[in-house]
Amino acid sequence: MNLFEGIDPTLVDWVFIPLLIFLARICDVTLGTLRIVFISKGDKIIAPLLGFLEVLIWLVAITQVMENLNNVASYLAWAGGFATGNFLGLRVEQKLALGQMVVRVITVEPADKLIDRLKGRGYRLTCIDARGTRGKVNLLFLIVKRKKLDEVIGIIRDYNPQAFYSIEDVRSVSELDLPQEEARRLLDFRRLFPLRKGK
Repeated sequence: MNLFEGIDPTLVDWVFIPLLIFLARICDVTLGTLRIVFISKGDKIIAPLLGFLEVLIWLVAITQVMENLNNVASYLAWAGGFATGNFLGLRVEQKLALGQMVVRVITVEPADKLIDRLKGRGYRLTCIDARGTRGKVNLLFLIVKRKKLDEVIGIIRDYNPQAFYSIEDVRSVSELDLPQEEARRLLDFRRLFPLRKGK
C-alpha cells in the first residue's frame, strides 16, 4: 500500500519524501550519539537497544534515498538530517548529564571552609596537603554526578575565585557510596537483567 496515494506526485517527491528522510536522519543520528555516550559509560543494556532503533530508522531513511536517486532534495534532506541529528544528540546528552565526574581542586588558601561547605551540601571528598611551585597548597578530590557539577563549581568559585580546578569523566565508581534508595533500585534492576562481568 502506497502511503502517499492520492497526493500530487510532485509534492510527494519534493516535500514529503525529503521530509521523511530528514526526520528519520535526525532520529537515527541523535540515537547514535546517545548510544556512543552509553557505550563509553559501559552500559550493556541501553546501548544495544538504542543501536537497534538507530539502525531500524536508518534503514527506513536509506530505503527512501535509494528509491529516489534522481531527487536532489533527498540528498539535501539526508545531509541536513545528519547535521541536525548531531546537534540534537549533543543537546540531549547535555540535558541528561549522565555519569560521574572527578573534580580536583588546588587552592593556596586553607581549604577548611570549602571542605565544610561541600560536606554541608552532602558531598564526600578527600583533602591532601601538597606542595606546589609557590609553596603549600590543599588538594581536594570529589566524585560528583554530572547533574551536580555546576553546583560544585559554584561553591568552589564562591569560596575562592582564584582556585584552580580540573574536571574529568569517570567511567565507573564503586557502589558503596550510593544512597540506599538508589542502591536498592540498582540491585532490583540487576536481578531482572543479570550480566556477567567481562574478563
